[in-house]
Amino acid sequence: MSGRTAFVLAGGGSLGAVQVGMLKALTRKGIVPDLLVGSSVGAINAAFFARLPTPEGLKGLERIWLGLQSTDVFPFSPLNSLLALLGKRDHLVSPARLEALIKSELQYERIEDAKIPFHVVATDVLHGTEVCFDRGPLAPALLASAAIPAVFPTVSIEDRYLIDGGVANNTPISSAVKLGASRIIVLATGISCALEKPPRGVVALAMHALNLLVMRQLLSDIEHFSSHAELIVLPPLCPVTVSSYDFSQTAELMRRSEARTRQWLQQNGLQGRGAPREMFAHQHEHGAHGATL
Repeated sequence: MSGRTAFVLAGGGSLGAVQVGMLKALTRKGIVPDLLVGSSVGAINAAFFARLPTPEGLKGLERIWLGLQSTDVFPFSPLNSLLALLGKRDHLVSPARLEALIKSELQYERIEDAKIPFHVVATDVLHGTEVCFDRGPLAPALLASAAIPAVFPTVSIEDRYLIDGGVANNTPISSAVKLGASRIIVLATGISCALEKPPRGVVALAMHALNLLVMRQLLSDIEHFSSHAELIVLPPLCPVTVSSYDFSQTAELMRRSEARTRQWLQQNGLQGRGAPREMFAHQHEHGAHGATL
C-alpha cells in the first residue's frame, strides 16, 4: 500500500461543513485520494465522498448540509432528557433522525462497497482504544463514530461498546500511517476561535470544549507523524464565529472554506509546511475580522 494518498477527515460537529468546501477545491484540482479515514462527522463526510468522489457527488453532500438543522442531529425531548438525568438512560438524544438521514441519503449499505476504500474510526468505551472499521454494515459504524458520550447512546458492534471516534483519535493521522499511506492530506474542521461568549447549553459547551482539546492533540500528532509520511494540513477557517453545535451557517462555512482552500492550493501547490498558524492558540478582538496570531 506504499505510495498511496490518504485524506484524513476530522470530527467537529457542524464545523464539518468546512470539509465540503475543502473537498470541492481538491477535486476541482484533480486531487483524489486512494483511501479515506474519518472520525465522527469526518467519517460521515468520508462515507458520502467515498460513494461518488466527483464534483457531482459533492453537490449531493452540499445539498444535505444546506438542509441540516440542529434538531435534525440533536432532537432533544423532555422525556428522554429526564430519563437520562434519573439514570434510566445513558444518553440525552435519540440517534433515530441521524440514522434515518444516513440510511436515506447513502446509496450503499456496507463499508467495503464504496468506490474509494475508507475507514471509520470509533472508540471502544471499555478499553479507551481506537477501533477502525473497513468493512461491515455502514450505518452502525457511522453512528458509533459520531456517538458523542452522554449525548448519543453507545453502539454495540461485534461485542464491543463504541462511542465517538474523537475520544480516541479525532483526526486519525496515525490510522492513515498504519494503513501505509505515504502522503496524508488532513482536512481539519478547526475550532470556534472567535466566539464572543461560551456556547449556551450543556451539549454545545461540551462539544466546544472537546474541539479545543482535540486541536491540541492534532498539533502534537502533526509534529510526531511528519517524519512518518508527507503530511499536508489544509488550513481551517479563521475567524470562526459559530459553535460546533450551530448548523445555521453551513452555507457560509462551505463557501469560505472552498475559497480559502483554492487560494492555499494556488500558493502552496499542495506542499506540506507543518501545522497552519490558524491551529495555534490565538485571540480575536470582538467585532474584528482579523486575528492576533
